[in-house]
Amino acid sequence: MTRDRAGADGAERAAGIEVHPVAGHIGAEITGVDLAGDLGDAVVAAIRAAVLRWKVVFFRGQRLDHAGHVAFARRFGEPVVLRKRGSASPADFPEVETTADRLELGGKFGMEHDEWLRRRRHTLLRGWHCDHGARVDPPAVTILRAETVPPYGGDTTWSNLAAAYAGLSGPVREFVDGLRAEHRLGVGYQPRPGDDAYLRHLLDHQVASLHPLVRVHPETGERVLYVNSYYVEQIADLSRAESSAVLEMLLEQAVRPEYTVRFRWEPGSVAFWDNRATIHLAPSDNAHLDFPRTMHRVMLTGDVPVGVDGKPSEPVVGTEVGRW
Repeated sequence: MTRDRAGADGAERAAGIEVHPVAGHIGAEITGVDLAGDLGDAVVAAIRAAVLRWKVVFFRGQRLDHAGHVAFARRFGEPVVLRKRGSASPADFPEVETTADRLELGGKFGMEHDEWLRRRRHTLLRGWHCDHGARVDPPAVTILRAETVPPYGGDTTWSNLAAAYAGLSGPVREFVDGLRAEHRLGVGYQPRPGDDAYLRHLLDHQVASLHPLVRVHPETGERVLYVNSYYVEQIADLSRAESSAVLEMLLEQAVRPEYTVRFRWEPGSVAFWDNRATIHLAPSDNAHLDFPRTMHRVMLTGDVPVGVDGKPSEPVVGTEVGRW
C-alpha cells in the first residue's frame, strides 16, 4: 500500500525517529534509533515505510554484531540461509554472509580476483545488479553493515527502478509492460583461452529464470523496470539484435544519475534496501588502494515477481521457490 507524506511523517513521529531524504528519487538517512536495541512495533513500521518510500535507507554509528544483525533483520522477514559461503563468513551465523568471501572466488578457479572481475564485468554497466536476480524468487531485502572500510573509496550506489520506469515515455512503458526477459547467472562472462574452470562451473551449475521486464511491487503496487546488466540474458520473443538494442536503452534509463544515490560508508554504517525495486553497484575504485573493506549482509526471502499481466516469473533451470 502506498503512503502519502503526511502519513509517513505521522509514523516517524510516533516512532520517535527522523527520516532525512538524501536524494530526489532515492535514499534517506534515519536517525534516532539504536538497531541493537529492543525496537518497538512503531519503529519497525516506520523503518519499513521509509524503505518502501525511499528504496534504500541508511543508519550510521550502529553497534550491531552478527547476532544483533540477524535479530534486526528478523523484525522484517525471514533471513535467507545460503547453502555455500566462503571462509570469511561467520560459521555460527548461517544467515550472515561476509562480502570478503567474493575475494576467494577467482582463486578457486585459477584466477586472480582482478582477472575474475574483468572477465565478468566487461562493459561499463555490467556491475549493476539486484541480489540473486537469476533466482525465481530473489530476496526481498538486503541489509548490509560495514565493519571496516577504507579511508576513501569503496562507496556503493543504488538506483530506483520504479522512478526509472515512471521516467519512460508512455509508448515505451506500454511496449515494455508486456515483455519478459531471461535472467541467468554468468551472463556475458568472457572465457579464458583454453580450459576455463569457472566456465565449466557455470555450465554445471546454471541458474536462470524468466522474469517480467516490468514487475508490480507486491507492497506498493508500483511498476518497476525489472532490468539489470548483471543477469539479463535476452528479452523473450525479440531477436538478438532487437533485444540488445532495447536492453541497452533500458539499462541506460535505469541508471540515469537522477535516479541514483551514492553512500559513503563508515564503520557501523548500515544500508537497508528493497531488492525488488532497486539495483546497486558495488565499488570498483578501492581494489588498488590496499585498504581492508569488511562488510556483512543478511538477505530476507522474497516472493516470485509478478508482471503487469498478473503472470508470475517462471524458473528456467537451477532454481525453485524457497530452495537455496
